[in-house]
Parts: sequence; C-alpha cells; structure tokens
Amino acid sequence: MPITLPETLPAFDVLSREGIMVMSPERAARQDIRPLRIGLLNLMPKKIQTENQFARLIGATPLQIDFQLIRMSEHQTKNTAAEHMETFYRPFSEVEETGEKFDGLIITGAPIEHLPFDEVTYWEELRRVFAWTQTHVHSTFGVCWGGMAMIYHFHGVQKHILDHKAFGCFRHRNLAPASPYLRGFSDDFVIPVSRWTEIRQPEVAARPALRTLLGSDEVGPCLVEDPAHRALYIFNHFEYDSDTLKQEYDRDVAQGTPINVPMNYYPDDDPSRPPLNRWRSHAHLLYGNWINEIYQTTPFKPEEIGA
Repeated sequence: MPITLPETLPAFDVLSREGIMVMSPERAARQDIRPLRIGLLNLMPKKIQTENQFARLIGATPLQIDFQLIRMSEHQTKNTAAEHMETFYRPFSEVEETGEKFDGLIITGAPIEHLPFDEVTYWEELRRVFAWTQTHVHSTFGVCWGGMAMIYHFHGVQKHILDHKAFGCFRHRNLAPASPYLRGFSDDFVIPVSRWTEIRQPEVAARPALRTLLGSDEVGPCLVEDPAHRALYIFNHFEYDSDTLKQEYDRDVAQGTPINVPMNYYPDDDPSRPPLNRWRSHAHLLYGNWINEIYQTTPFKPEEIGA
C-alpha cells in the first residue's frame, strides 16, 4: 500500500522514481480503508531532504500512510523556500487548534545541540507539542535532538556535550531481540551518527520507566522505549541517505571547520571513494516495525486516539 503525498511535493517524484508506492490524496479518498495519519514535525534546516528521508522509510510498508508536514509556528527557516513551506507545511498552532488526531508523529533533530533546551527560541512551543502528543498522538518518535528534547522533558535526562563530534558509522548491539520494534534485526549492525552531544546509559537505566533497545559501547544508548508516553527516542540517524555524512564532511572541509573523516564510512576511510550504505535494511526494519505496531494498536476511530 502507498504513502499519500501531494503530487507537487518533491518527495512524490523522488519516491516514485525509486519504486515506492505513492498516491495522491484525491486517489486515496476513493479507497475504502482508513490510512494511518503520520505527522512529521520537521526541525531540520534542509526540509526537503529530511522529508524525502522519512517519507521513504514510512512509505515502504504495506499500509496506506497519510503524511502530514508540520513546522513550528513562529520559527522561520532560512534554508527552504518560503513557497515550499507555505504550500506543504502547517504551523503547529493550527494543528493544535483544530484538535485533529495522529496515529504517529516523528519529531526530527535540529542543529542546535550546543544550546541549553530552555534557550531554544521555540522551546516553550515544543513543550506544548510534547504535552499535546499525550492526548492527540498514538505513538511519537523523537529523532536525535528531538529524542533528546523529549527524554529531557518527560524524564529529566540531560544531554552532555562531547569533547569531539561523534561522527561516522558505529557498531550497535540489539539489546532487546524480543521487542516488536526490532523484529528481523541482527545482533550487531552499524548506524550513522552525527552529533556533538550524548545521552548516558547509566542515567537512562536510573529511570525504571525507560528501556534501552539499541546501544553502542562507543557512542552509548541509541534507541530508548518510553511505554508510558507511547514514545521512542533514537539518538542516531537510520534515516540518513548514503551520502548524508559525506555532505556534512564536505561542507565542514569547505568551510575550514575542523572535522575528522567519518569513522567506518568510506572504504578504507578514504574520502575520495564513494561511501557504502550498510544501514538501509535495518532502517526499513525499524520504521516498518514502528508503523506495524501503530497499525496493530491504534484505535480504528481517530477520535479515540489519546483517550
């Protein structure tokens, strides 16, 4: 089954060319089935790239997905055309006012790791988003900084500044093979990591309400489950394209920003060679499992979500 996207959204053509089933809202309306309503609260500067990455993963399941793009109400992006934002995004204040419900919500990362949470310009609105998810969203997925913000908001778990950037593809372990979110996962695999902050496992373990599902000896906890808040927090980047770390590395080199070659990413750690994607299959497994869990547990009547 397809993901529903506006035909004029760039992701519609990108995913169609990749063989992913994409359907216009007009065509979806004629099907006798309730699609899952998944929102993307996009905090990343490169909005279109991030849309493509997440739409690719949640659109690869056998279920019909109604994909909705959401932005912070007052924050204005400098890296995406205003016309694109006006055409495809709704401010959270509008979504909140309508009282509509979502089966799932993804909250992305944001390049503001160095700031304390309460110094982020939209922090108060984001706290409203977190509270709203408890009554209007069946399952929430916080990614990288978004996950760190959620785990701090709900549990007081602090992020810690690293003395050097965790950058590259790091080996991780499957710590909960029986979890429905990890169906099909290998015991050992790599995940792209790109961050200046970390969440520490002892501080997660000190909260009995939290459960670490994926972790790394090198870069700490990766995927944390928070059943009481119907949430998952992931601090690394399964959604990354094959060349996303390369783009970040090339940008920093061009700007003269000190940066290490991303670890275990290029063949023989040689930036002149094309990087290999070694995480794509697990990315599809994780997001497919998340969508399947939502499908199995969300109320059939949307108005009952969060009740």
